[in-house]
Amino acid sequence: MISLKKGDKAPDFSAKDQNGNTISLSDYKGKKLVLYFYPKDNTSGCTAEACSLRDSCQALRGKGYEILGVSPDSENSHVNFITKYNLPFPLIADTDKSLAQAYGVWAEKKMYGKTYFGIVRTTFKIDAEGVIEEIISKVDTKNHAAQLLS
Repeated sequence: MISLKKGDKAPDFSAKDQNGNTISLSDYKGKKLVLYFYPKDNTSGCTAEACSLRDSCQALRGKGYEILGVSPDSENSHVNFITKYNLPFPLIADTDKSLAQAYGVWAEKKMYGKTYFGIVRTTFKIDAEGVIEEIISKVDTKNHAAQLLS
């Protein structure tokens, strides 16, 4: 699972957002980044988390943070999710799970007695130099922005 820790250099990446644009960690050099991984668009917990970040986007930007979401959903799914909930930040379509694997959040999970692989909901706060300043692995989906701002 997550082998990254506070103080580690965040793994670099290049991946497509909902519009097919390539986004890289280096695009955020000199800026702070909230990089959040979530399992699936339009599910209750993921929607609550995205809306919490949406509602506090200005407060996070006021502290110098940009927001970037990542899930294995397709670009088209992300476009619909962003439109439906008016999300003001990009979402990465990590369909091959390479970004989730690089950050150690693609792991074996269990639900209702079944074992499967999926995203372990995790948020990384990355500083302006690309260093991980905090990892939140116990995400409170409804109050996630408050977790980040505290």
